[in-house]
Amino acid sequence: MIKAVTFDLDDTLWAVDPVIEHANRTLWQWLDANAPAFTSVYSLHDLSERSPLRADLLSRYPGIEHSVTQIRLKLLEECLKSSGYSEQQAIDYARNAFEAFLHARHEVELFAHARTMLEALRDLGMMIGALSNGNAEVKRTGLADVFDFQYNADQVGQAKPHPLMFEKALHHMQLSADQVIHVGDHPVNDVQAAQNIGMRTIWVNINQVPWPGGTRADFEVVSLDQIVTAVASLAQKAGKRHIL
Repeated sequence: MIKAVTFDLDDTLWAVDPVIEHANRTLWQWLDANAPAFTSVYSLHDLSERSPLRADLLSRYPGIEHSVTQIRLKLLEECLKSSGYSEQQAIDYARNAFEAFLHARHEVELFAHARTMLEALRDLGMMIGALSNGNAEVKRTGLADVFDFQYNADQVGQAKPHPLMFEKALHHMQLSADQVIHVGDHPVNDVQAAQNIGMRTIWVNINQVPWPGGTRADFEVVSLDQIVTAVASLAQKAGKRHIL
């Protein structure tokens, strides 16, 4: 019997790229106003995922690779110090700049039908959880009332597709994998990872891209208003198998 549905967040319930772009601009404005020596030396690109500075940082600190928060804070601290700020100034400025980033990072625009879909799942009696590699917190996005719990890579120390986040969720819910459906946009981090642990899966394909290969999800949806029907169908099939 299906008793719970877990969700990825970024690019599953909202588009992440415009959110991060907005958060990065907010971060940069804070630094330009409060740490101008930094913005006179570095560019916004230096803080991006494709930055050589980020790649160098991860080569020296591989243990933080799972944590987008630790990566951003450490990179900010190092760049601030190399801009001439003291170690304590660098730590303080990095934390304050990151708080500005994080505030903007939670100003998300939900995909159509996101809230009504989540409310409908709750009406079906489903427990609802969030499992994300990012640092968005559902309680800061206006969705706290429709989620029962959340785990992210920072909390568990591993990012999806590592199974630990899924295992933590199952332990928290006191459910077996075959009682849970995972919903996400990433073929590997969400679909394959959840399949590997025994969960049923729904692939959110808002942009309608071709399936890249491998075992397909149990359902593919191109709009969030299709998820409730998919969950109900999977729950019905699971119930029949349980009876048999």
